Amino acid sequence: MKPSSLRKKLRALFITPEIFPLCKTGGLGDVSAALPAALRDLNIDIRILLPGYPSVLSGLKVKRKLAEFNFSPHFPVATLIASRLQVHVNDYVPIYVIDCPELYKREGGPYSNAAGEDWPDNAQRFGLLSRIGALLASDASPLAWIPEVVHCNDWQSGLTPAYLHFHDGKKAASLMTLHNLAFQGCFPPGEVGRLGLPSESLSMHGLEYYGNMSFLKAGIFYANHITTVSPSYAEEIQQETLGFGLQGLLTERRNHLSGILNGIDTTIWNPQTDPYICKNYSIRTLAAKSVNKLALQQSLGLEVNITIPLFAAISRISHQKGYDLLLQIAPMLEKWSAQLVVLGSGNTALENQLIALQQAFPKNIVVRIGYDEPLSHQIEAGADCFLMPSRFEPCGLNQMYSQRYGTLPLVHATGGLQDTVVDTTPRTIANETASGFIFDAVTPQSFLAAIERALATYGNRRLWRSLQRNAMRKDFSWKTSALAYRSIYQKIAFN
Repeated sequence: MKPSSLRKKLRALFITPEIFPLCKTGGLGDVSAALPAALRDLNIDIRILLPGYPSVLSGLKVKRKLAEFNFSPHFPVATLIASRLQVHVNDYVPIYVIDCPELYKREGGPYSNAAGEDWPDNAQRFGLLSRIGALLASDASPLAWIPEVVHCNDWQSGLTPAYLHFHDGKKAASLMTLHNLAFQGCFPPGEVGRLGLPSESLSMHGLEYYGNMSFLKAGIFYANHITTVSPSYAEEIQQETLGFGLQGLLTERRNHLSGILNGIDTTIWNPQTDPYICKNYSIRTLAAKSVNKLALQQSLGLEVNITIPLFAAISRISHQKGYDLLLQIAPMLEKWSAQLVVLGSGNTALENQLIALQQAFPKNIVVRIGYDEPLSHQIEAGADCFLMPSRFEPCGLNQMYSQRYGTLPLVHATGGLQDTVVDTTPRTIANETASGFIFDAVTPQSFLAAIERALATYGNRRLWRSLQRNAMRKDFSWKTSALAYRSIYQKIAFN
C-alpha cells in the first residue's frame, strides 16, 4: 500500500476464543477485552471476532445478523452476528459473534466439558473460528468492512494465517500472538482435509507437527509476524526447555518475533474505585488496605487479626503453576502463624490435595474451587503477599494486579514474572525499586527460602509499607504495549 495509507484509520480484526466479561477462563479473556480498547484509543478501527458460546450470546444486549456461512461439507451452517462490547463508560468495541449451535451451544467450558475433558470436535469448532476470520480478512468477505491486519490469539485462531496463505485474492496481513506455547491445538492429520485445507499444508514447512497437525504451528509458520506476551518469554521459547518442540521454527523466525509485555485494565483493577472491595484506597491512603484484609479474613472464616501474614494464590490449579510446590510448603503455615487463601480450578488431583490441606489446617488455609471475579478482587485487596511459583509464565497478570493493590508478589524467575517484579535486595531497597520477592530454582527449598525472606520483611512494617508504595507507583497500563502493537500493525500492513 502507499505511504499515505498511514494517515488512514487502520482497520484490524482481533480473533479470540474468549473475552471478559462474556467468557473467561484465564488471562487471555482479560487481554482480549483490554488490548482492543487500548488500540481503539490509538485510533485503530478494531473489531473482535469470537465464538457464540451460550454465555456470549446471552450476554449481548444488541444482536444483528450480518451474514450466513455454509462451508459444506466441512462445517455446519453458521450465522455472523454483530454486537458491541462496552470498554469504557461511553465507548464500545464492535464485535462479531459466530452463532453455530451445533458447535458452540453446549454445557461446560469453551474448550472442555464439565468433567474437564476436551470437546472431541475442537478441531472443527476452532477451525470454523479460523476459517471465518480468514474470510472476513480477505476480498471474499461478505462485509463492506475489510481489515488490513488480522490479529490471532493462541492456537484456537492459529489456522487463520494458513487459510489466508492459500487464498489467491487480496488479504490482510496476519499477526500471531502466543499467550502460552504449551497449548498447541494438535489433532490427527486427517483433520486437514476435513478443515478444508490443501494436503500440501501438512508438511514440515506448514502445519505438520510430529505426525499430527498443529493449529499453533500453522499460525507461527504462516503469520507475517509473531508476538509473545513478554520479552523474557520471547527468548525462553527459542530454547528447548520451553519451546515445546517449536523452538527451531521460532528461532528461524526470530526476526519476525517480538516480546510485548501485557498490560492490565487499570479501570477494572483499581483499588481507588473497585466496587468489589470493602474499602477503596490509594497509595496516599494505604492504611485503609487493612480494612479489606480484616473483611477478607472474616468472610473466609479465618482468624480476624491484622498482624497475621496473609498469603494468596489465584490461578489455574496445575503443575505448570507450581501447585505441587505450594502443597509441599503449605503445612509450614501453621508454624509461621500465617494464613493462605487459594482460588482457582484445574487439575482434579491437585484440587483434592488442596481441599485435604484445608481440612487438615482449617485455621490457616482456605481453598475455593472455581471462578469468582468479586472474590478475586477482594483477595488482591486483602492479602499481604501473592504467591506465583509458576514453572513458566508467559506473562502473568496477577502479579501486576497485586502490585497495583499494594500486595507484594512472590514469584519464580521466569517469563513475564521476572519482567514485572523487582526482587527485594539491599540495592533495590535503597533505590526504591523493590516490589516483591523472586526465587530462581523450581524447588520447595528455594520457594520456602523466598517465603521466609518475605516473612522477615513483613516483620519490618516500615520497610513493608515502603515496598507497597514502590509497587503501587508502577504503570502497568496498556499504553506502552498498545503503541508497540500499533507499530507492528502498521509495519506488516503497509510494508
